Amino acid sequence: MGVQLMLLAALFVALSNLCMRRSIDAGGSSKGFLMIQLTLVFLVAVFLNPVRTGELSWSTPMALFGFVGGLVLAVMMIALGKALERGPAGLTFAALNASTVMPMILMVMLFGANFGFNYTIYHAMGSLLVVAGLFWAGWEVMRSQKLMQWVGLVFAAFGLHVIFLVFMQWRALFINFPTAPGLFLSMDLSDARSQWFMPMVFLAASLVQIVVYFKANKKWPARSEWMYGVLGGFANGIGTFFMIRSTEVASTWERAMIFPLFSVGVIVACNIWGKWLYREKINWLATSCCIVGVTVGTLDWNALVLGR
Repeated sequence: MGVQLMLLAALFVALSNLCMRRSIDAGGSSKGFLMIQLTLVFLVAVFLNPVRTGELSWSTPMALFGFVGGLVLAVMMIALGKALERGPAGLTFAALNASTVMPMILMVMLFGANFGFNYTIYHAMGSLLVVAGLFWAGWEVMRSQKLMQWVGLVFAAFGLHVIFLVFMQWRALFINFPTAPGLFLSMDLSDARSQWFMPMVFLAASLVQIVVYFKANKKWPARSEWMYGVLGGFANGIGTFFMIRSTEVASTWERAMIFPLFSVGVIVACNIWGKWLYREKINWLATSCCIVGVTVGTLDWNALVLGR
């Protein structure tokens, strides 16, 4: 069930991305949509994490850690929203999800082999293929539509997403290596396992979006922003639930491939609705280059081939 649940998660996240684009098309802005969506996702995260698990104990260190990660997520979402307002949605979301191959580079630089991070030839090949595919697709769009500003915003969202994913993996190190030196921070295992990490991430992101929205607008969001924001929030929340359940039920073999499948699923689904609904010109060869790069660079080859 691990693979099926993760593919369902990818479809619901792609639907959430479509809702964001539809909100902009309906005359709204990304600011209103993100404010509504992230607030709803925060409430869903409270239900999925501390409420669902029954682990309600509060940890101030982990809450603050999650809050800082949420600030990174908020800035990333702002860059993503502006990019959607200026350029092709399918390629924008493809670039964002292709960034999943990059955090390993930073994790190796920051923590190294002592914490199980080794940069292999597969990571290098995957990273090069992703970068080549993005430049290939981005150059074609930029050359045909003169979207220099869009390119800058996409790469900003790409880089910030990499930093956010590093935060997620950093938190896992506190669980697997509690109080170990070399993590830059020290947390007890009880703090590291706090279920308030993800709710605090989305709380910080939603608060930033509330400030950004009402600073730019002196009125409540339009009906279309409410509608698409709520739909996008529920879709994102359901996708998050399926992702969590996938990690819980996946076999060793499935765990080696579920996250690459998620990224590839979102890339393909977003390009399909971009082509179908918006007649976007998709460079499928460049997109395939990114997909192969994500697959090669993020698969757990030891678990997949050796079963460990």
